[in-house]
Amino acid sequence: MSAVEARLAELGLTLPEVVPPLAAYQPAVRSGAYVYTAGQLPMVDGKLPLTGKVGGEVSADEAKQLARTCALNGLAAVKSVIGDLDKIKRVVKVVGFVASAPDFTAQPGVINGASELLGEVLGDKGVHARSAVGVAVLPLDAPVEVEFQIEIED
Repeated sequence: MSAVEARLAELGLTLPEVVPPLAAYQPAVRSGAYVYTAGQLPMVDGKLPLTGKVGGEVSADEAKQLARTCALNGLAAVKSVIGDLDKIKRVVKVVGFVASAPDFTAQPGVINGASELLGEVLGDKGVHARSAVGVAVLPLDAPVEVEFQIEIED
């Protein structure tokens, strides 16, 4: 077991299976020293636990937990490309999308769920630049979607 996966276990988490693509793309691709994930939805066992707009049908706290799930799914996608999460040198950039009710403006707090998980699991390697964007709708009516760019070392 890698050190990263041991840390996940300490946190009571396990890497899920890679979420199959919903369309014509790969869950993650490597280019040189970087891995780029596709947008990761908060799928659990093949389905979304919640749907709808954050600030409407979904609370900010629920959405923050869903963003954690997105990040965990992203780590699974990264592992599928590099084989060993201990090869992560650092998380470079996280982009989070929040399907938002018209008056919802706390997108950064929601995406903190993903950022905090990466920090808990990877320590200083998980510190990153980030964007948190409110959008009208996401695939399958998901409340959140997260993607990231990771630098790796061989």
